[in-house]
This record gives sequence, structure tokens and C-alpha cells, in this order.
Amino acid sequence: MKNVSASYLKHHFLIAMPHMADPNFVQTLTYVVEHNAEGAMGIVINRPQSLTLADVLEQLRPEVTAHSRCQYIPILTGGPVQTDRGFVLHPTGQVFQATLDLGDLALSTSQDVLFSIADGHGPEKSVIALGYAGWNAGQLDAELSANAWLTCPFDPAILFDTPMELRLNAAAARLGVNLSLLTSQAGHA
Repeated sequence: MKNVSASYLKHHFLIAMPHMADPNFVQTLTYVVEHNAEGAMGIVINRPQSLTLADVLEQLRPEVTAHSRCQYIPILTGGPVQTDRGFVLHPTGQVFQATLDLGDLALSTSQDVLFSIADGHGPEKSVIALGYAGWNAGQLDAELSANAWLTCPFDPAILFDTPMELRLNAAAARLGVNLSLLTSQAGHA
């Protein structure tokens, strides 16, 4: 019997190919939180919104003035599903009210992680997003078969230490691929 779990991409990056048709994913790099027979979930990690953590905190706790550093912490568009829900990717170590341990990475979804970051005692490194990317059973596999995505092993340096606008090309370069040399036209043999 074939071990199908070997083909799952949990804890990998998805690199959108230049011919990606879905506007939600054009020129995106997505971290895959979960991928199994039931479907997949990911967080787009290179698409900033006009919001900052200070803007979000103004809504969550208007009685507290956010520290000035919060004005420089961007909020990303994590994907087209549940765009009003927050997701924070951060290194493991600190546990918050709703934290999923992903190995050397954690995903927290409760407000306490945002408050901890704002107050200066949260995770040192983090990526904050609103919304997530979701695929039904077999959907991501079909997109992979249609060459809509390249896959790359997770690299914390790309997620936390690479400027947002360089993350997509950094992940592709890890594979030895220069995305600007690929055509935006899909081809079939």
C-alpha cells in the first residue's frame, strides 16, 4: 500500500507560478499549515494590507493607546477565507489561548497573542494575517498537478528574516528558480 502522506505539503511553502489565474494568489508565497486527505489550509505571507497592528488594536482595545512600534507591524492578507479572523505565525515557545504547535513554528488565533506583541512581551518574530487560504479535499493536489504552484521546504529565515516583498523570489531561489525567467503562459505538451 502506498504511503499517501508522503505527498502532503504541511510545513512547506507554495510558490505561485507566473500563470496563476486566481487573483487571490497571483505572485504569492503561502505557508501550508495543514494538508491532508480532507484538504489544505495555508497563510499567504507576502501580501500586506494597508492595516497595521496599531489599527487592529484600536478596534480590539480602544481604551489603550498602542505603542508606536505597532504602527510599523504590517497586517497581511492571509487568504480569501474568513478575512475577519486573525492568524499569527511565530516560533514555538510561547503558548497563547489558541495555539497550534506546528513543530518549530506555531499558529495562534486568539487576541492575547496580539496584545502580547503590542505590549512587548510576545513572540520576538511573527507574521500577522487576516484570513487564510483553504482548499477542499483534492483541490490543492489538482492545482499542483496543473502546475499552478511550485513547492519549497519551509525556511524560517524566509518567513521571519526576509523582507516581505522579497519572500516569493527567495523561496523560488532556494529551488534554483528565477520566476522572472518563467513565462506567464501555461503550456501543455
